[in-house]
Amino acid sequence: MESAFRKIASVGSLTGGTKWYLSEDCLLAAKRVMYSVEYQRFYLRDLESIVVWPTRMWLLRMLIPGLLFATLGASMWRWVNFTADAVSWGVGLAWVALELALGPTAGTRICTTGASVDLPLVTRTRRAQKVLAKIDTAVCSTRGVIEQTTVIHQAAEPQTQLRSESSPVAATITAATETNGS
Repeated sequence: MESAFRKIASVGSLTGGTKWYLSEDCLLAAKRVMYSVEYQRFYLRDLESIVVWPTRMWLLRMLIPGLLFATLGASMWRWVNFTADAVSWGVGLAWVALELALGPTAGTRICTTGASVDLPLVTRTRRAQKVLAKIDTAVCSTRGVIEQTTVIHQAAEPQTQLRSESSPVAATITAATETNGS
């Protein structure tokens, strides 16, 4: 028997994670914390917007380990040998390069008719457009919109808005750092 829900995204964490499923009429978030699962259902007809923005956390994920490995390498060069120093510097540079390649981490806010919820939809902002396109297509088919055209606007603030003219859902991907500090 085939499930009506299809998985569109998952975000892992140390204590669990969130998996996102899409059906014909709703978006389902299954948030797992240790041994319990909490489900939140967002009906597609009630969605007003999904906002994805880059968080400051990715800078810390890049800088702190990079600086720790650089400090470790400098101390190893002083007290051990050059080979241990080179290995430590190499690991630090590889860590920084990997974080730069993966891009900024993402924060997400889902606004419906009655509520606004902060749940992680994607881990990195580079995947956000693909997931938001799937959700936008489902919303358009649910609300009876057949043809859609995508227009990219440059707002007064440094953010890029991906908005479909005929689509009722506004999916915003900001390109600036988060202003509220979380």
